[in-house]
Amino acid sequence: MTIGNFDGVHLGHQALLTEVKKRAHELGLESAVITFEPNPKDYFSHDKPQTRISSLREKIELFNKLKIDRVHIIKFNQEFSKVTGDQFISTLIEKLKVKEIVIGEDFCFGSGREGGIKQLSASGMDINIQKKILIGDTRISSTSIRNLLANDNLEEANKFMGRPYSMSGKVVHGDKRGRQIGFPTANIHIKHNRPPLKGVFAVKFQNHFGVANLGIRPSIKGENKLQLEVHLLNFSSDLYDQHVSVIFLKKLRDEKKFKSLDELKEQIKLDVTKAKFFFEKQNL
Repeated sequence: MTIGNFDGVHLGHQALLTEVKKRAHELGLESAVITFEPNPKDYFSHDKPQTRISSLREKIELFNKLKIDRVHIIKFNQEFSKVTGDQFISTLIEKLKVKEIVIGEDFCFGSGREGGIKQLSASGMDINIQKKILIGDTRISSTSIRNLLANDNLEEANKFMGRPYSMSGKVVHGDKRGRQIGFPTANIHIKHNRPPLKGVFAVKFQNHFGVANLGIRPSIKGENKLQLEVHLLNFSSDLYDQHVSVIFLKKLRDEKKFKSLDELKEQIKLDVTKAKFFFEKQNL
């Protein structure tokens, strides 16, 4: 088993999970991961929650892709925040029957982060400590990836994640406003409202390409909820109720407010032209 927040399930996380799978296979055990919802940092700073690379569902989807046998989700609340290091170890051994734990060098746990590797080593479980994963001289971390995405550095963030940044959700009915101005969109119901990036992007959607707007649509009165809308190029099929993944390839511009729908329509035309040029240049 390994334990952590795993926001983004980046290359550092993947190294831990790969070791968990390897050891589980060697020992004839199930591979497992414990993660938390909400993120403990969000719980302790609920007035200023941090952005999230991935929603809980997206994390579980990534664990499934990595073929982890079991995912245990702990609801992080006031009661759990008071659990001591010894109580947490007892849960691992007595309830979850953990035989070996795979952790990073700086792993801490328990109320006030009181527990550490020394306490785990005295528990009777086998402790498998993995070194930090670096790209060049930079340690891979969820914080660094959030910062890269917030600063529109998709290419560097993707290196740390080991895959292109994406968001997933179910295609739902919208207000059909895009269709009215000649650019029908697929509206994706996303499970979190604090992604680290916003704006207009060239994207891949299933096996198709398009232009996505991730934001609050400031040109539409009364809108303040984060939405992900994708206009697909050369596509007209029905996608409603499908669970899909949108891969963000390049940022085209920031979201901005337009004086009229006609002005918005002209900007979308420019966005589509810019996206097509990008796809052609990348030979996509």
